[in-house]
Amino acid sequence: MEVILQNLTKIFPSRNKKSGEEVVAVNDFTYTIPDGSLVGLLGPSGCGKSTTLYMISGLQKPTGGKIFFGEDDVTDLPTEKRGVGLVFQNYALYPHMTVKQNILFPLQNLKGEDKMTKDQMVERAYQAAKLVQIDELMERKPSELSGGQQQRVAIARALVKMPRVLLLDEPLSNLDARLRLQTREEIRRIQRDTGITTIFVTHDQEEAMSISDVIVVMKLGVVQQVGKPQDIYDSPINLFVAKFLGTPPINVFNGEVRDEMLYINGEAVLAVKGVSDRPVTVGIRPEGFIVAPNGKMTCNLRAIEVMGRDVSIVSDNPAMLTPVIRSIVDADNKIAAGSATVTFDLKPHKVFLFDTETEERIYFEV
Repeated sequence: MEVILQNLTKIFPSRNKKSGEEVVAVNDFTYTIPDGSLVGLLGPSGCGKSTTLYMISGLQKPTGGKIFFGEDDVTDLPTEKRGVGLVFQNYALYPHMTVKQNILFPLQNLKGEDKMTKDQMVERAYQAAKLVQIDELMERKPSELSGGQQQRVAIARALVKMPRVLLLDEPLSNLDARLRLQTREEIRRIQRDTGITTIFVTHDQEEAMSISDVIVVMKLGVVQQVGKPQDIYDSPINLFVAKFLGTPPINVFNGEVRDEMLYINGEAVLAVKGVSDRPVTVGIRPEGFIVAPNGKMTCNLRAIEVMGRDVSIVSDNPAMLTPVIRSIVDADNKIAAGSATVTFDLKPHKVFLFDTETEERIYFEV
């Protein structure tokens, strides 16, 4: 099911009666979510991603704009008539019911031509349970399940109605690191097996990048960039996006362009053809450093962290705007123990320039 968002806007009234300033949670969001895709809404707390999800589900009414499921305008349609499946952060399972009863519950409320026989409901419930691999736990109650199993029950309950759109609101936040990894892989598998258009809300960029076909990066209610995860990582449109994506995060510096040459801390580190003379903010991905005996960029060495295949070099530089500089290099690089400094050359495609005032990307020829 294709989901079309047209100029979607949500404004909340001010909680401060004196100022009277309204809160714009989502501002003019326009995007078409392709049929059968998994789209991640990504951003920090308060960016409007959950509000967008709630408007798509019908739990909140837009202040402006339209929502279409295919050709159907569902903007004013009640939640129960939209054909959506919802999975919340807290699972929202009924503790006094078994797994089977929890999954059956949405089917028991169907009316009219959608109403099913008892045998049909049970068959559908077991199909959903098998899809999420909990069909052997149907007689247990939620208190007898692990966090990951409870999450699967919540997903099965959302899928049992065969929704047109599946909506997931921070579904992995309550799981430990290992379970989070396993469950996000399961969500990706389930989405591929069912082909249901899925919208996944998260503040965790690693989660979003690992399972989404497309990610939508948001800030303060405004869409910053939309695209395939790797494309956005490789070509961020502004400094916010560059800083939000990536683990370890991008290294940020004060810099200056003179005669189409980038200077950091007075050192000419990279040719940037096509850029006029100006101060710039520089972002360098951790993997964008090359250890070189006579490298163009000099940093003060703080520590070397061996990670097996790779090495993380921790250093600093007077021009840096981040707490430390992290450079990820191959473990074959040998740095003399006790060295006070380390010198790098830079990979041009891992270096990004931004306007110091607008923070918009400045492009240069490589």
